[in-house]
Amino acid sequence: MALIVQKYGGTSVGNTDRIKNVARRVAKSRAEGDQIVVVVSAMSGVTDGLIKLAKEITPLPSEREMDMLLATGEQQTIALTAVALHAAGVPAVSLTGAQAGIVTDGVHTKAKIQNITPDEVHRLLDAGNVVIVAGFQGQTEEGQITTLGRGGSDLTAIALAAALKADLCQIYTDVDGVYTADPRLVPSARKLPEISYDEMLELAGAGAKVMQLRSVEFAKKFDVIFEVRSSLNENPGTIVKEETKSMEDVVVRGVSIDKNQAKITVEGVPDQPGRAARIFKALSEAAINVDMIVQNVSHAGGVRVTDISFTVDKPDLLKASKVIEGLKPELAFTSVTTDESIGKLSIVGVGMRSHSGVAARMFETLAHEGVNIGMISTSEIKISVVIDLKDGDRAVKAVHEAFIG
Repeated sequence: MALIVQKYGGTSVGNTDRIKNVARRVAKSRAEGDQIVVVVSAMSGVTDGLIKLAKEITPLPSEREMDMLLATGEQQTIALTAVALHAAGVPAVSLTGAQAGIVTDGVHTKAKIQNITPDEVHRLLDAGNVVIVAGFQGQTEEGQITTLGRGGSDLTAIALAAALKADLCQIYTDVDGVYTADPRLVPSARKLPEISYDEMLELAGAGAKVMQLRSVEFAKKFDVIFEVRSSLNENPGTIVKEETKSMEDVVVRGVSIDKNQAKITVEGVPDQPGRAARIFKALSEAAINVDMIVQNVSHAGGVRVTDISFTVDKPDLLKASKVIEGLKPELAFTSVTTDESIGKLSIVGVGMRSHSGVAARMFETLAHEGVNIGMISTSEIKISVVIDLKDGDRAVKAVHEAFIG
């Protein structure tokens, strides 16, 4: 008997027919004698609809109340999935994240899992039930409902697999696995049979929508090997695991474009020690993640000043702008400008460590396409550039063709 954690995303449970399909798949796995824990997301469109409702009332709703609101999406799905399994003659019990023993810190809308005590999950499994857990949510030690951020159901599944010492973790989505690029943008994109944690981390951080970044970090930390596969067919997926020697033979394994980025520029900051630190400390205290940073020093009226540009996720743009504006009396900068019409284009591959000229080839490809580069960021296995959003799809195709074919 194996213990298997299966996670189903929003499109996999997007309507009652698809929920019935999930129930059939789960019933088949259970009939083979395995214990099954199912983690589900909200039905596709539900979370966005709830956010829209709240923002019709106010552009910056309370984050605590947003957690209360958004947690209801997954609770719908767990109950409906349990009902579908009951109809198929399979005993099943649904649990909220809190009931499943998921304890988080108190950062609303972006909580981090602190520990999981899955005693109730084990008890229900031993009693012969399929256990269905609401993804994306948990609670603090004080009993406050929290959510884990976009894609948080992936994190719930990986964390439960680690806590339960599961034999297998399967992430079911609407694609067959991890591709060299989004096949909807690049028809020539190929499915990867396997990919390393580090490559998957960089792709997730670069905007690939297959997996949530923190879930991959968690899998690497606790050595949870998982498979990304489709809930709509029986095709084998992509195994995400520790790096192997053969992975270094491929220079670039994937190309992605993140269209969910926005740029903020703080102009005319006096070029003095501690000014940048004050800006980014304030953003950190507001739980706003900053990605790429560029600083340019110039002279204005004989005084050295600097423009500091950085990128944040688009949903954080308004909040970040308010944080920065609040620092103006203290830091005496000139102005703050924002730009939502950007995209972050990235190439990723562990083979980049041992191959030179990768950056030059990428920049030459973009220049040939007439695509201007605004910001550049690199790591050992990734190169990212900020470009105009209107050039995004064309740039992805060109770069994919240059490195992968």
